[in-house]
Amino acid sequence: MATVNLSDYKPLQIQHADSFRVGIVVSEWNDFVTHNLRDAALDILTAEGVKEENIRVFKVPGAFELSYASMQLCKERKYDAVIAIGCVIRGETPHFEFVCSAVAQGIKDCNILSDTPTVFCVLTDNTKEHSIARSGGNWGNKGVEAAVTALQMIDFKKNLSEKKGNIGFGTL
Repeated sequence: MATVNLSDYKPLQIQHADSFRVGIVVSEWNDFVTHNLRDAALDILTAEGVKEENIRVFKVPGAFELSYASMQLCKERKYDAVIAIGCVIRGETPHFEFVCSAVAQGIKDCNILSDTPTVFCVLTDNTKEHSIARSGGNWGNKGVEAAVTALQMIDFKKNLSEKKGNIGFGTL
């Protein structure tokens, strides 16, 4: 369990963020958590210079639907990155494991099967209190981390395409 706030935000100062386009898919299930994650992600994206009109937020009913919606956005090729935001809290049945595994695999598939970086911002916590702590409470806000990751992956992809042919194995 995290004991440190991993969401301490330091400005990235990524160039040309004003041209970045980001799609955000948000699960409405456990919205007391997912809306906090969404709002934090939006705050970071706009603070880094992404224009509000270049950010689109899409709602889906639950975490399970995040994979489908994210893949549809990837297929559109309108977005430089997609952020999938959800929250699954453990209950008394194996449902938790099935949903968490399916969503993780689905978001992984978006990354492998499309050319659009897709960021996994799905809290999978044992308790409601843990989810609250990770969505703006004592343990930070994973929405901040998701936005930072999206920006870094967009920048990575843009830099990679600019240097095509000049990158060798083993170089970072």
